[in-house]
This record gives sequence, C-alpha cells and structure tokens, in this order.
Amino acid sequence: MPTPFADGEVDLPAIGPNVRRWMAAGLGGVVVLGTNGEAALLDDDEGDRVIGAARPHVPSDRVLLAGVGRESTRATIAAAKRAASLGADAVLVRTPSFYKAHITAAALATHYTAIADASPVPILLYNYPAFTGVALPADLIGRLAQHVNVVGIKETSTDGAQFVDMAAVVPDRFTILAGSAPGAYTGLCAGARGAILAIACVLPELCLQLVALVRDGRHADALALQQRLTPIARAVTTGFGIAGLKAAMDLSGYRGGAPRAPLAPLAKDALDAIRTVLHAASH
Repeated sequence: MPTPFADGEVDLPAIGPNVRRWMAAGLGGVVVLGTNGEAALLDDDEGDRVIGAARPHVPSDRVLLAGVGRESTRATIAAAKRAASLGADAVLVRTPSFYKAHITAAALATHYTAIADASPVPILLYNYPAFTGVALPADLIGRLAQHVNVVGIKETSTDGAQFVDMAAVVPDRFTILAGSAPGAYTGLCAGARGAILAIACVLPELCLQLVALVRDGRHADALALQQRLTPIARAVTTGFGIAGLKAAMDLSGYRGGAPRAPLAPLAKDALDAIRTVLHAASH
C-alpha cells in the first residue's frame, strides 16, 4: 500500500477509502509501510499513525501486515512491538543494508532470530536484494524458518530456481509469497502460495485471478494473464517507481497522490504512458 500524502504530510483520511476498496475486491490483506509505502521516508510516529489508520478497515479474516525493518536490531524490535500494539497481525522485516559489506549470513541469522524472539506477532522475512544489496540465501531462509515465530517470506526474485530452492528447505507451515509481479506466475508455479504485489493496488481483481488460475492448474490462461499484467507492473514499479504506482492509482479511482521528496512527482509524458498501458492491461 502506498502511503498517501497531501502537501507533503501523511493523508490519513485517504487510507480508509483505499483499504476498503481493496478489501471489497477480495484481497487477502494489505501491507502498510513496505517499499512502495515509502517507509524509509516516514518518521516513526507517522508510520504508527498509518498502521492505526489502516487497521479499522481490514476485516478480522484478512491480514494487516506492517513493514518494520530498520537498520538496527534494537530499532526493528521496537517497531515490531509498536506495530503489534496498533493491531498489526504480523510484521514484514527487510534486511538491514547500510553496512551491507559487513552484513554476513551469521549476522542476519542473529538479527532475525532476535526479532523473532522478541516480536509479539509473527514475522515474515523480506528478501529484496535489488534495493538493499543484501540477499537472504535459501539455506539461511531454511534455518530461520525453523523458528516458530518466523512464518513466511516475501521473495522479490523472478528466478524460479530461488523459489524451488526455498520450498525444498522450509516447513509446510511456512508461507512463501511472490513479491514481484513480473515473476508472480513463475513463483506461484515453483513454491509460492500467494503474492504481495504493487500492481494489486491498481488491478486487484486481475492479480486474484492469476493466483486462482494457477491454483486451478489452468496454466495457459495464467500465463496469458501474466503477459497482460507484466507491462503495467513494469511501468508502475521498475519504470516509473512509486510516483508511477501512485499515478496509476489516481487513474483507477484510488487516492495515490504525489510521493514524498526527494522522490519526484511524475512528468506528464510518463503519466500519458501509464494511462496507455493501464488501459491495455484492463481490456
């Protein structure tokens, strides 16, 4: 879920209408304070207010997942405890990255184990080396998955082998979620049970349909739908970034708005390009 802003401040009243519409579409939950939520650009108190604003609009049979990753283990634990107190059902924990040259597998194991020990709610690992420069290898994921409070992972790789390797080393109770729309079909075929996708903020019904087609074994139809989704997914994330995603939301009747500085607003020609590709994906 992107964090809406109005005049540079968090637009809390915009959160409810967006979340209610996503829930009405049938999504299994919502992630607040993730990468596309501009979590890195929010103060802690702002992030807490975002969680609080979303919670009343996520039904009890859906999941409110809050991103709590920080650079230090201590700060991450504190954020996880605050998120739990505000009603988050589970927390998503990215890898620390500022000192990435010194973030070894052993350091990551210690970091995540300490968070899992201390968090009042379950944690999901978040593997996004394209952003962080730090990768969680499959063998480490397998070791962390043995912790009773580590319940899943958002895996952004589009490499099917990564999903196969993970699925082979984690227990059945551990949920692998595809985290990149262009690789969603591949991930779902190779061990993922669901997905956390930015494009679901714009085209939730199509994302749900993709998951359903794979579960039903209708792979030709699923692949065709993946091919419809991929161009808009690439445009609103890889191509135009968070500003593009928010613009696509605005064009689809959600409340996206502008990103927070230093991220720049979308240029008009980029908006026109998104309008074109969104129209193609929707028809």
